[in-house]
Amino acid sequence: MKKVSLLQFSSFLNSRTTAIVCTIAITTLFSGCALGPDFTRPASPDTKSYTTGKQSNRITTTSSESGAAQTLALGKEIQGQWWTLFRSPPLTKLIEQAMKHSPDLQAALSALTEAQENTSAKQGSLFPALDATASATRQKVSGAQFGNPEGGDSVFTTSTASVKVAYTLDVFGAIRRQIEGFEAQAEYQRFQLEGAFLTLASNVVTTAVQEASLRAQIDATQEIIKAQTRQLDLVKQQFELGGASKIDVLALQSTLEQTRTTLPPLQQQLAQNRHRLTVLAGELPSTVLVAQFKLSDLHLPEELPLSLPSKLVQQRPDVRAQEALLHAASAQIGVATARLFPDFTINANVGSIATRLGDLFVPGSAIWSFGGNLLQPVFHGGELIHKRRAALAAYEQAAAQYRSTVLQAFQNVADTLSALELDAVELKTQDAAVRAALDSLELTRLQYQIGAVSYLALLNSERDYQQVRIGQIEAQATRYADTAALFQALGGGWWNRTNLSTALLTEQKNKQNQ
Repeated sequence: MKKVSLLQFSSFLNSRTTAIVCTIAITTLFSGCALGPDFTRPASPDTKSYTTGKQSNRITTTSSESGAAQTLALGKEIQGQWWTLFRSPPLTKLIEQAMKHSPDLQAALSALTEAQENTSAKQGSLFPALDATASATRQKVSGAQFGNPEGGDSVFTTSTASVKVAYTLDVFGAIRRQIEGFEAQAEYQRFQLEGAFLTLASNVVTTAVQEASLRAQIDATQEIIKAQTRQLDLVKQQFELGGASKIDVLALQSTLEQTRTTLPPLQQQLAQNRHRLTVLAGELPSTVLVAQFKLSDLHLPEELPLSLPSKLVQQRPDVRAQEALLHAASAQIGVATARLFPDFTINANVGSIATRLGDLFVPGSAIWSFGGNLLQPVFHGGELIHKRRAALAAYEQAAAQYRSTVLQAFQNVADTLSALELDAVELKTQDAAVRAALDSLELTRLQYQIGAVSYLALLNSERDYQQVRIGQIEAQATRYADTAALFQALGGGWWNRTNLSTALLTEQKNKQNQ
């Protein structure tokens, strides 16, 4: 059997495909038009402030004994790892663990990878499709088929090898608009990933702050219970000696039990917070979490970066994600418009046919075909026109949703700025109340030491002090939480750190190599 070399096959194809390739290249030059609107990024809102009033964008909060003043630095860049400003190594370590193990981030990363791969797959439509085929057929032919029953039968084998080329000319840009839509979807998934991480980091910070607050509240409540228990024991002794009535005993016992009922809810909230922190870190609630948080271990950032209002829409992941959806909707208008116009396709087939395998690609065995198709929609019952109108309506819907997202973003920043200012005022008031309660307690202690007041009065002062302390603790925690909320409202500084998807993919590869 005669062997066919690769060089012989290549020479055979080159002589017959050159004209086809040149034709495709020439027609591609006429494929520069893309119908539909070219997307432009919406302009930022024309505003220079987030809130009304003279202090807009320049708030300096008041300082107090348990918290320094906070100043807004307008136009200062936000750190990519903004949570490090709280100066808590356990908190930083926990967020890093959450980034590596969170299933929500892994799901968002997979969605991004899927969108990117779909984009790359669609980009292949811009190139000719090349397929190689080969077949061998054993046939028996009777002479009766050709009107000669006496001609006898003939048995032979037909071998065929060919290369098929199909190319759709993107004359009106339908394919390019589809690719543009896929790219916009990938951009949407990218910012969904950034938004998921920003939410995750913010949740870890606020949950840690809440844990620190609950621990301090539990300690203060336990001190109140101790003071009330000692107070009840003293009144019971006085009752036994006839110095107090049964009503006094019952009243104090009722107050003590009421205070005790406030402790289990706090302990329950603390347990739930621990479970939530563990799950945020990507572990089961039964996993022992080493990190424990106290307010004294957290540092309140004193200088807070505040992005210019004109940059907010470029920095918020949710706004950028909605912008990507708007872009995708714009591309779909182009796709729907292009389908109203002709569709051009070129098909070519180059090959060889022989009755013996060894005779393939020899002179005289060549076969080829070349053709073009033109498809012009004529009548579809208004389907194509209505689909274009639907694409226009979808774009208007996406535009309205984008504007709503922008308004919500500015509201988030405005609410947080107002909260920060009022948080400082409330904390200062709470500090004054704690200071007054402490002065009262110290004075009562001195009076008790010289016998001017009873031990019962001293216990009352200790209880009052601890109750005021709980209000101060809650005010401190709220200030920490609202500070984290500001970083979240401003976008979290994702543009000032390593690309998140790259970091997560690198982490996955490191795990696989271990």
